[in-house]
Amino acid sequence: MIDDHPATGTAAPAEPGRTDVHRDHSADVAIAAMSHLGASASITEAGVPSGYRPGHTLPISVELARQWRRRRTKYTLGFMVLLPIILAISFAVGGNDNNQGGTSFVDLAQQSAGNFAMVTLFFSASFLLIVVVSLFFGDTIASEASWSSLRYLLALPVPRFRLLRQKFVVAGLMSLAALIILPVTAWLLGAALYGAGPVSTPIGESFTGSDTFFRLALVVGYIAVQLTWVAGLAFLLSVSTDAPLGAVGGAVLLSILSQILDQITALGNIRNWLPTHYSFAWTGAMVDPIRWDDMVRGGFSALTYAVLFTVLAFVRFRRKDITS
Repeated sequence: MIDDHPATGTAAPAEPGRTDVHRDHSADVAIAAMSHLGASASITEAGVPSGYRPGHTLPISVELARQWRRRRTKYTLGFMVLLPIILAISFAVGGNDNNQGGTSFVDLAQQSAGNFAMVTLFFSASFLLIVVVSLFFGDTIASEASWSSLRYLLALPVPRFRLLRQKFVVAGLMSLAALIILPVTAWLLGAALYGAGPVSTPIGESFTGSDTFFRLALVVGYIAVQLTWVAGLAFLLSVSTDAPLGAVGGAVLLSILSQILDQITALGNIRNWLPTHYSFAWTGAMVDPIRWDDMVRGGFSALTYAVLFTVLAFVRFRRKDITS
C-alpha cells in the first residue's frame, strides 16, 4: 500500500500496521481558493448582501439559453420540422384511398398548402402536441431536482416564486415555438408540393387569400389555449416529483384518460366538464360563419383548469422542502 507524500506528492510506503484512508483534497482546494477572494460584500439589515436584487436573478434570456442547449429541446423542435416531411412522403407513397367514395384526408391534404397544414394539425393535436407541451412543462422543475441542482438555484439565491415564474414562461415559449413551427413548416412544404391554393373543407367550403391565414392562425391560437390545461397539469406534477419521466408521463396518461372518458356517452353531461371535451372545437373555424360557441366553451374550460393547476403548483412548491 502506498500514499501520496504530503509535501512532494510522490508515492511513499505506508507505515506498517496503519490502514490507508483515501484523502479527499477537494476541501484543501476550496480553502485555497477562498483564501484568494477579496473582501466580502457588506450585509444589509435584512441579512442580504448589498446590491442584491431578487428581480434580477435568473433572467428569461439565461433560462432560455439553458433550455435551448438541451438536446431534448433541439430534438423536439427538430421533429416539428420533420413531421410534415414524413407525412408528405407517406401521402406520396401510400397513394389515395377512395374505396368509400368520399374525400379522404390524403386527398384533402394534397389540394393546397393550407389543407396540408390543417391536416397536419389534425393528426398532431390529439396526442403529439400534448406530449410536446407535457415535455416542456413537466421536465422543467423535475429535471433540476433529478440533477440535484434545484437547491443550488435557490441558494444563489433565486426566490422561489421567481424561479417558478421564469421556468413557466420559458416552457411556454418553447411550447409556443413548437406549435408555430409545425404549421409553418407544413404550409411551406405544402406550397412547394401542392401549391398555395385555397383551403377546402370536406363539406365543400373554401377560403382564399388572407382568409386562409386568418383561419389557420385561429386554429393554432385555439389549440394553444386548449393545451394550457396540459401545461398546468404537467407543471404541477413537475414540482411534485423528482422524476421528469413521471411528470411528463403522468400528464400524458391523464390526458389520454380524459379522452377515453369523453367517448363514453353513458356519462352524459359529465363529459362537458372533461378538459378534452372541446379538443377539436377548432374545426368550427373551418366553416362559414365561424362557430364560436364551442371554441369559447373549450377555451374557458382549458384556462380554468390551467389556472387551477398552476396555482396549486406554486402553492405546492412554496411549501415544499427542497432536498435535491
